[in-house]
Amino acid sequence: MNKITERLHNGIIKENPTFVQMLGMCPTLAVTTSAINGLGMGLTTMVILALSNLMISLLRKLIPDKVRIPSFIVIIASFVTVVQFLLKAYIPSLNASLGLYIPLIVVNCIILGRAESYASKNSAIPSFFDGVGMGLGFTLGLTIIGIVRELLGSGSIFGHTLLAAYQPIGIFVMAPGAFLVLAFIVAIINKINISKAKKDGTVPNTCKLADCEGCANVLCSGKVKED
Repeated sequence: MNKITERLHNGIIKENPTFVQMLGMCPTLAVTTSAINGLGMGLTTMVILALSNLMISLLRKLIPDKVRIPSFIVIIASFVTVVQFLLKAYIPSLNASLGLYIPLIVVNCIILGRAESYASKNSAIPSFFDGVGMGLGFTLGLTIIGIVRELLGSGSIFGHTLLAAYQPIGIFVMAPGAFLVLAFIVAIINKINISKAKKDGTVPNTCKLADCEGCANVLCSGKVKED
């Protein structure tokens, strides 16, 4: 697996920011009332993440260590401003739907986290594709949550009615619905991972705690054995 493919696989599957790292929860829970909002927010974040990673990587040797975080924020904010102007000009309906959450991308922990942990330490091309991979993973997560919430909350997907006689469950387009959908999806993913780890015999044994009940690692070999 080459570096580019590894970066894409890492962002979409291995370290998916939504379902694995649980990052960027503010837009994840707030804008996913519909599939189109989730897709739009995800793609917007991906563009900003990829471009900011690229720029930070190119400038990493010129940015003094003491001001690296403010410098990263200025670079990210510049790209956010450009993207928001483009959305206002060409996709005003999406811009209106996402509203305040577009400027808030500046402080999205996914973008700042990748800038600090990867782009500032690696060359330009891998950093760019790290941003693309993480952005695609974020887009996938938001779109899936949006599809489920829109289907259950209004009987439609991407604005197209699929269940004409369906009685919508209003809670799924409200804030509690976002928590419920995210929780169920993460639970399903964890169950699949645990089952796969049991089958392959690759359950990690990395627990360093004496109290297994207080451990948050769902793939810990001690917990799997207890099951």
